Amino acid sequence: MQRYFIAQEQIVETSIRLVGDDVHHIKNVMRNKPGDRIICCAGQGLDYLAEIESIDGDQIIARIVERTPSRGEPRTKVLIAQSLPKGDKLEWILQKGTELGASAFLPFSSERSIVKIDARKIGKKRERWERIVKEAAEQAHRGKLPTVATPMSWKALLQEIGNRECAWIAYEKGGLPLAEAMASAKDEILLIVGPEGGFTESEIEEAKEAGAVPISLGSRILRTETAPLMALSCILFARQDLGGE
Repeated sequence: MQRYFIAQEQIVETSIRLVGDDVHHIKNVMRNKPGDRIICCAGQGLDYLAEIESIDGDQIIARIVERTPSRGEPRTKVLIAQSLPKGDKLEWILQKGTELGASAFLPFSSERSIVKIDARKIGKKRERWERIVKEAAEQAHRGKLPTVATPMSWKALLQEIGNRECAWIAYEKGGLPLAEAMASAKDEILLIVGPEGGFTESEIEEAKEAGAVPISLGSRILRTETAPLMALSCILFARQDLGGE
């Protein structure tokens, strides 16, 4: 059954009003008709089973049949801070990270970041990134929509580290093995991954001073788009948070 993320204000008493791209998808892609059922989620951890009552131009009205807790949300919140990679690698990380269970994404620039985003294009970039996350969250039956922050500077990321109880920075030259780091894991983890060229030693020192713990993801050197997904999977597995019975 198809799933759609909606805004809380689209829920009015016992009905849901669907608008925008969701209407096109329901009408023209899924070819749903009145009487068909869909699942809606407002990002608050509740699923709404709804039956389509009317399809009228640019809106669809569906009647709420049942409310149930979402089963697709991990208890552990993993925030992926990713140094801006080349090409479409960030989009891959957003899509797959959302499917796996990341709760937020914080793109940032570091010393060896090659990509520089034009400030005039950030708005359109974020719109695309948020659309990718929404579609992935719907496909994966997530209960909440992961957030995507505006790309930040290294200095701003250091401030983020200082505000977090648990922050890990992946470092290919050595660090606490991930399995050992899990012994002190919290319910919210800021996971920091560098660009294609990795972090400089000075950046690692600055991150440590801000409160981050360098961690090792093993003896193999991983691509920048592989590292966050591998670490996220390991964290959720170790905390018995991948879902299922």
